[in-house]
Amino acid sequence: MSGLLPEIETKSSKEIEQFQEKKLADLLSYVNTHSKFYQSRFKENNIDISTIKTIQDLQKIPVTSKDDLYHNNQDFICVTPDKIIDYVTTSGTLGDPLTFVLTNKDLDRLAYNEHISLACAGGTKNDIYQLMTTIDRRFMAGMAYFLGLKQMGAGVVRVGNGMPEFQWDTIKRLKPTIAIAVPSFLLKLIEFAEQNNIDYKNCSIKKVVCIGEPIRNEDFSYNTLGKRITDKWPLQLFSTYASTEMGAAFTECEAGKGGHHHPELLIVEFLDDNNNPVEKGEAGELTVTTLDLEGMPLIRFKTGDICKAHDDVCNCGRTTMRISPILGRKQQMIKFKGTSLYPPSLYDILNTVPYIKNFIIEVFTNDIGTDEIVINIGAINPPENFDKDLKDHFRAKLRVAPAIVLETPETISKRQNPEMSRKPITFIDRRK
Repeated sequence: MSGLLPEIETKSSKEIEQFQEKKLADLLSYVNTHSKFYQSRFKENNIDISTIKTIQDLQKIPVTSKDDLYHNNQDFICVTPDKIIDYVTTSGTLGDPLTFVLTNKDLDRLAYNEHISLACAGGTKNDIYQLMTTIDRRFMAGMAYFLGLKQMGAGVVRVGNGMPEFQWDTIKRLKPTIAIAVPSFLLKLIEFAEQNNIDYKNCSIKKVVCIGEPIRNEDFSYNTLGKRITDKWPLQLFSTYASTEMGAAFTECEAGKGGHHHPELLIVEFLDDNNNPVEKGEAGELTVTTLDLEGMPLIRFKTGDICKAHDDVCNCGRTTMRISPILGRKQQMIKFKGTSLYPPSLYDILNTVPYIKNFIIEVFTNDIGTDEIVINIGAINPPENFDKDLKDHFRAKLRVAPAIVLETPETISKRQNPEMSRKPITFIDRRK
């Protein structure tokens, strides 16, 4: 097996738990000294941190929500301004962006995370990575990839997002072996290559680390988007899940059976709507406690993302828990005509329709107070009865059919990619 494999990630579950409990004690002491938010939280709830000795004891501490971060952003900062090296913000998908700060130690932790994550996906110092995501605009991910690859010793080509012609020119000139990209962008690269007689199937890139969009179903098979890419281009796709708040990632190994947990960086829980642990095998809201962060550590932060834990043995040798593909975002759940939906179920259907080039899903509250869905599609040469056919397709799969609005792919693309956007917008929540 190639790449770095931290020793802790091959230990027994008991050894991992004991390792994390030592880290947890250090974290609680740190935030009790440096975090205004957690000082207040412990005091308000009469929490004596000396009684929290095990991972299970964490349940004595209330969860940290996104609302807590929005309303108390500055109170989470644990260091003085002279120790802050980098300021980043979340993408603000579901509200105003949040500011996060990183110290030198935090940047080293970020580099370590991406180093072991990309090594988990089979990367080595002999690879050249084409980075098809922005490294600027206060975006953590692009910088994290660069720092991790620098630590790995791999080559990095910082092309940025978009610009298919420039991407292909770079591939031709520099022969990168692995790309890091939003998967739907790969379809645009394929389309450009086919229109310009580029032999993309035999180019130097053989693997892609996919960010920002799901490529797998719950059973780890490729979903529609993953199939559309690999049916055209014989690539090995790796899924990765990360967030600014946790400064860490869950990345697939070459077995492709879920994103591996790095226990030296995060304590992970899966919680129900009442903040209780779900039963084994059930889906729950991914909730993380960050370890070894200086700038803005978080305790029991509810990410809003719903997924499952897998702890069966993985072929790669890691004994760590793995997470399933994200089944949906809690805040994005739609109750439509009596049916509960998450946007990925809509994406999967839209990605099967050949004449649909792009789309934006909008959800709003109608005049009777319930959820309504409008799907704006960018289509090329749709059939005469496309509206009816598409609605029938939705009913067959989901039992309900949203409203469809036809636009040009160019119009949808402009809406998906506003000037300061860091990744394509495919879901807009206008609910009250």
